[in-house]
Amino acid sequence: MECSFGITGKDYVLLCSDTSAGRSIVRMKSDENKIKSLGPHLAMAYGGEPGDTNNFAEYVERNMRLYHIRNNYPLLPGPASAWIRRTLAESIRSRSPYSVNLLLGGFDTTTSKPHLYWIDYLGTKAVVPYAAHGMGVYVSLSTMDKWWFDGMDKKEGIEVLKKCIDEVQKRLTIRFNFNCILIDADGTHTINIESEDPLADFESKTGSAAQQEGIEVPQPPIDVGVTA
Repeated sequence: MECSFGITGKDYVLLCSDTSAGRSIVRMKSDENKIKSLGPHLAMAYGGEPGDTNNFAEYVERNMRLYHIRNNYPLLPGPASAWIRRTLAESIRSRSPYSVNLLLGGFDTTTSKPHLYWIDYLGTKAVVPYAAHGMGVYVSLSTMDKWWFDGMDKKEGIEVLKKCIDEVQKRLTIRFNFNCILIDADGTHTINIESEDPLADFESKTGSAAQQEGIEVPQPPIDVGVTA
């Protein structure tokens, strides 16, 4: 009972995931955050076995943080996707594999281009303009294929995402609530996808992306001096 979407536009990436947590036909929570911020311009929407998803998301976040501390700059989306793919590929060949599917979205500050990667539990990676995981795949990919086009602005991208969510709400028997974020050159931002005009609400907010509700962006590393 999971559903996640990812859409790229002219200078941004949209990630959206459901907020339900359950087992079999029972829903235990309806406010679970399944989007993990991995850096100032990088995040992933994940799903799969409950224990594996939480453990893997924390493992990836801490390793991205460690890289940031050691090198004084965050990992870019391309290298980050390669490391995550290799980690899952090694996991599937071990005695305790992770059963996690994810969408990795980020904004490359060196080239000013958005990136979206579709990665599954087998370690398969694909660079895609739009993607989905979970039960929403059956009704959303055709919607994205019809309405998505290269160079969409933020308003057009949000409209396509809302069309996908509408299809899920109409055609699936399971009721989902969604959490959505937008990643651009300014960082990671929360989007209220249930609002009539999410972009207007987003632009009216003040403060940095790290101060917005629902997004925990890792802070820059502190320089630590070594004393003899």
